[in-house]
Amino acid sequence: MTTPEQQSADDEIEDAEAVCDELEDVLTVLGIKLPSLCVDIGPSAPFVACPPLVELGRCNVETARALAAALRGSAAVEVTR
Repeated sequence: MTTPEQQSADDEIEDAEAVCDELEDVLTVLGIKLPSLCVDIGPSAPFVACPPLVELGRCNVETARALAAALRGSAAVEVTR
């Protein structure tokens, strides 16, 4: 039997996996591959409430530059440094 808390956690993980897949699909269309893109469900201890996170991970400079350019191209504001 699934408790409401377990169902809520399962729904959060499912949502995180869906958005991770969506992000991967969009990045693929842009020719960008984040090799470490995944869902991190956090600590496995049942007493720690931690929503799942989308782990973007590490990438090389070329990939980071392509991602920045793609985001810059779709951003409503110009970012200056």
